Amino acid sequence: MTRARVALVDYGAGNLRSVAKALERSGLEVELAADAAVVERADGVVLPGAGAFADGMAGLRRNGLDEALLKALELRRPYLGLCLGVQLLFELGEEHGLTDGLGVVKGRVQRFADVDSRGSRRRVPHIGWNEVQFSGEHPMLEHLPERDFFYFVHSYRPVPADERIVVGRTHYGDEFASVIAQDSIFAVQFHPEKSQHAGLRLLNAYCSWVESSR
Repeated sequence: MTRARVALVDYGAGNLRSVAKALERSGLEVELAADAAVVERADGVVLPGAGAFADGMAGLRRNGLDEALLKALELRRPYLGLCLGVQLLFELGEEHGLTDGLGVVKGRVQRFADVDSRGSRRRVPHIGWNEVQFSGEHPMLEHLPERDFFYFVHSYRPVPADERIVVGRTHYGDEFASVIAQDSIFAVQFHPEKSQHAGLRLLNAYCSWVESSR
């Protein structure tokens, strides 16, 4: 049997090469997707990215990639969102004013406050290694430890309306949702491709999920 093929969405946000190499190490065949046709024929979809929410949505809309992603989700293709790739799933982003997202997850993307709930100063952006505590049920979680450390770089974080979709939590002054899972979506706020062994474990789990969904 041929290897599972995933579409790595190329919409002008972030370094695709490091993500592609990490996915290939996990055993997946990776095809860069700058147009809808590549997304539509893939076994799974990976949306990476770093940068501003509004710029990310503009990049997706430029070549009809937003509609292709929505169709892939409707067909329940395993979706892995990385950093900006989790944020764009939400209804609204608050960076540089309100911007509509893909709207498949209820909630919005908000900036970390400069002061946490205890009144302590919080350094923004959140940069560096931090712990993720996993919980809940999902095919990928079967291959992951209950907690692991991953590399973060972000000023904004997802705030889902439904806490039940949160399967990973991280503490940075206050607790925030660092991993969500809904239907065929598994999306993380951190960068697996920069997270060494922990990141490779997560991508291996994604590979297993895609393979089992074919």
